[in-house]
Amino acid sequence: MGLRSRAHGPLGTHPCVPHDLQRERQALRTRHTSRVAPRQLAEDMGKKDNVIEIEGVVVEALPNAMFRVELSNGHKVLAMISGKMRQNYIRILPEDRVVVELTPYDLSRGRIVYRYK
Repeated sequence: MGLRSRAHGPLGTHPCVPHDLQRERQALRTRHTSRVAPRQLAEDMGKKDNVIEIEGVVVEALPNAMFRVELSNGHKVLAMISGKMRQNYIRILPEDRVVVELTPYDLSRGRIVYRYK
């Protein structure tokens, strides 16, 4: 046995971490890595909680993918494009009908989550 193998002990152990702690970590890893069906995972990640969805019309395009949107209730909000819409290269132009998500914390800003065809 060489010096290196004695310093590290059996395979998979680390000299600085107590053996009990290593076992505990391994148990946690195996316990929390259960498989979840991709469809179930997508459904869980689908919508955010505590959001208000409302339709509106894009009034003007601003720099940095921001838009001024007039909502169906007459209010105007500053909205940005959601990440999924950026990934799919969905273009938004003035006078497009869109769905905007607003949080209850700031009703003057929102996220554009859908563009009607």
